[in-house]
Amino acid sequence: MIDHPTRDVGFGVYLHWPFCAAKCPYCDFNSHVRHGRLDQARWRAAFAREIAHAAALAPGRTVTSIFLGGGTPSLMEPATVGALLDAVAGAWSVAPDIEVTLEANPTSVEAGRFRGYRAAGVNRVSLGVQALDDASLKRLGRLHSTAEAMRAVETAAAHFERYSFDLIYARPDQTPRAWATELREAIARAAEHLSLYQLTIEEGTPFHGLAAAGKLTVPDDDTARALYDVTQEVCAGEGLRAYEISNHARPGAESRHNLLYWRYGEYAGIGPGAHGRLVLPEGRTGTSTERNPEAWLARAEAEGHGIVETEALGPGDQADEFLMMGLRLREGIDPARYAALAGRPLDSGRVAGLVAAGLVARAPDGRLAATPKGAPVLNAVVAELAA
Repeated sequence: MIDHPTRDVGFGVYLHWPFCAAKCPYCDFNSHVRHGRLDQARWRAAFAREIAHAAALAPGRTVTSIFLGGGTPSLMEPATVGALLDAVAGAWSVAPDIEVTLEANPTSVEAGRFRGYRAAGVNRVSLGVQALDDASLKRLGRLHSTAEAMRAVETAAAHFERYSFDLIYARPDQTPRAWATELREAIARAAEHLSLYQLTIEEGTPFHGLAAAGKLTVPDDDTARALYDVTQEVCAGEGLRAYEISNHARPGAESRHNLLYWRYGEYAGIGPGAHGRLVLPEGRTGTSTERNPEAWLARAEAEGHGIVETEALGPGDQADEFLMMGLRLREGIDPARYAALAGRPLDSGRVAGLVAAGLVARAPDGRLAATPKGAPVLNAVVAELAA
């Protein structure tokens, strides 16, 4: 069954640049440090080949958003960014109001480079600021200072009408009062959009080893919940409401590319370790590429792509993904679309129980959304609905 509603929310392209200047101790993303100069012309050609392969799998789409993530895409030369965007435009039609976002680290922000990105077609940047005090930045393994981060934000504001930055909270020793102060300062600088992530200790990271050895302590559950509540209250009070659990924006400033993910749209994942969701003639299909950068490069050059896994997603898989993604959004989900994906409606008794518990709410148009009480326990809400 082809999931036609995906066309209504657009078609996205995610381009993964896997290289970083340094690996942060909390990060479990597919990012790698490489010493020495990369042959970016070679990488550009490999990306172009995989883009062409994706267009052959999913032809006739109109691209509504592109996201250059990583890693640290701001380590790319502007010519590389331009070549990747040209390759996308050569493979598919491009919407006239396309959103093109590039992630950047404050240490790699230069006015000249940002001018080059803007000329290449980037119209939105997302900065990995992560904290607004130097002690926290050092503990998080970041290479920039607060002053450098704020200069990067000013540079972004000078070159792009749309920009955002990330902060991490629930850091060691962080108090709700200190976080509220930091958050208000961030909102004064961020203008329209903030991504605010609670620090989690991921297995396999240096932070995981430190935590296991008792050398790193993060806030307990009660403090973490207080920090989450402060996040919602301060942002809402300053006009940046949560349109998704970790993302806050002024009306109209939401990240369109990320909305496409959460609305369970269709997107191509390009580059090492990228994931995609394509609606093919045989149905919705998940794609995964080779994670190791050099192995991906070799595959792309030899075979035209680095895809190592494709998975046909059955009705149950699609419905579960739709729930898990869509209930992160303040707008919630359309139960009719769930029924179309799953081949059955949501269990009315389970829905009624969650409504009675104050964890989900029904909108006048019939949509179901997690409430402020339900959002912090979303995994349990999704599990109940999917059962």
